Amino acid sequence: MNEMIFPGDLVADHEQHIPGCYTENGKTYAATLALRQNDHVVPLKGQYVPRVGEEVVGIVTDERFSGYTLELNSPYEGDLSTRETREELKLGAVVACKILAVNEVKMATLVEPHPLPEAILVKMEAVKVPRLIGRNGSMLDVIQKHTQSQITVGKNGYVAISGGDTKLAVDVVEKIERESHVPGLTDRVTKMLEHKSGEMHG
Repeated sequence: MNEMIFPGDLVADHEQHIPGCYTENGKTYAATLALRQNDHVVPLKGQYVPRVGEEVVGIVTDERFSGYTLELNSPYEGDLSTRETREELKLGAVVACKILAVNEVKMATLVEPHPLPEAILVKMEAVKVPRLIGRNGSMLDVIQKHTQSQITVGKNGYVAISGGDTKLAVDVVEKIERESHVPGLTDRVTKMLEHKSGEMHG
């Protein structure tokens, strides 16, 4: 049973640490628009906050002697040292990285950069990324199989798509972004992919 929860709605009558919620006077309330799915509360909006160990996709916005600043679809930026990358990155370059550390002002130290020079970048709410990936990567596997595209998904909500039928891949990612809260999403996405790839091969 899915139920929409609005900011300020009571989520639990005791303190619970749930993404997209806050606690007050021993109770837990929604801080953002969310969906209650059985016992889970799934935020539908929310800014990305960097976390150690997460894979992200960023855009180079500044180049310094010591390294690069990356925009991470977040109020918080990432810092990539020149020691981490052999090749020179241009402003606007799309790069997949891993977060090594996060300081007290939430600036992320990035490592293991993987430039994605040919990629088309799609932006989605970071809280909806798990819907795009699916359980054990199932949704992402289906999309890549039908589109023959290479899709790199950042936990921060930037999705880099290259090769194959990029237009179809972009359409599907945008559909998931729009309809992530609607039941039966996997079936609708699979039908859309089968229909479109059937047209291509028909």
